[in-house]
Amino acid sequence: MGTKTVDDAGNGTETETRTGEAEAATGKAQEAADSGAEAADRTGEAAGETAEEAAEGSAEAPVEEAAKDGPSGVGLGAAAVVSAVLGLVSLTGGWIGTVAAARATLIGQLKTSSNASVATQVQAVYGDAWQTTALWAGAFALAALIAGVVVLARPAFGAPGTPQAGWIKSVAWAGVSLGVLGLLLAVLKYSDALLGLPSTS
Repeated sequence: MGTKTVDDAGNGTETETRTGEAEAATGKAQEAADSGAEAADRTGEAAGETAEEAAEGSAEAPVEEAAKDGPSGVGLGAAAVVSAVLGLVSLTGGWIGTVAAARATLIGQLKTSSNASVATQVQAVYGDAWQTTALWAGAFALAALIAGVVVLARPAFGAPGTPQAGWIKSVAWAGVSLGVLGLLLAVLKYSDALLGLPSTS
């Protein structure tokens, strides 16, 4: 009987020992699982951040490359403004046209004798000067027209898929319109169809 009690006690001690070892092993397995989950979360977060950074970099790279490689539009914008200004000058007159008209008047006065007919004097003193003014106005209008057309046609010969700024088109069209109007008025004035010389008869 005593031997059996001792054996039972020994068996109980062995059972408790095995139970403790099993619990310890379970705890270690749980800790390992938790550590693995935390490592996986950290890896996922790092991968997500890396993917976001890569996506941002790839999105910014084409924009920067396009900004560096593509045309900035400064030249076309300047040409459009020049076209509009030349169109205004053709309608309002410039200092070079005024000087040229005054020069034509002086030449007419010097070359026309005092005993010439009234029609000849009017033509030499006023008609030639007005035609000179119209000639210079037509030259400015033609320059405005050419500059505006070049600006509007430039995208067709540039990089494909590169849009032109809206304000550049608007200013270029304004220059073309003013150039056409100025050229038309210059031709009408030069041919005396508009504001011709008064009759001297």
